[in-house]
Amino acid sequence: MQAIQKITPCLWFDDQAEEAAMFYTAIFRNSRIVQISRYGEAGYEVHGRAAGTVMSVAFELDGQGFTALNGGPVFKFNEAVSFQVNCKTQEEVDYYWAGLSDGGDEQAQQCGWFKDRYGVSWQVVPIALVEMLASPDHDKSQGRWPRCFR
Repeated sequence: MQAIQKITPCLWFDDQAEEAAMFYTAIFRNSRIVQISRYGEAGYEVHGRAAGTVMSVAFELDGQGFTALNGGPVFKFNEAVSFQVNCKTQEEVDYYWAGLSDGGDEQAQQCGWFKDRYGVSWQVVPIALVEMLASPDHDKSQGRWPRCFR
């Protein structure tokens, strides 16, 4: 029996859960759709979804479990929660930025932070930046940063 992940982020979509999970798993290596659950006839008066339509999608991005839920238009994503993608190289930064931001709001793209086509916020972060910010060397951690980091 497979171990259950202790904490799994659940992303609430109107009706794009399967589409979004497929988009994300196509970008991240070592990723997959794990399970798709569908609405049944029971509870229609509450959820209003036709039997057989996608209710939720369990998926993994580079081994990290996620759930995407088609819950209706009640909630929207905002910048209060974002996912960080830690990158070793500039090539990796460029790859994830290009893939995840494709079709996203160009007005919401700044300094490694952006919203994707579904409104989910992401940060593509060079590991070297994180290491410099955490450095005990004052010149490295408090030195001259690009305008967007001030």
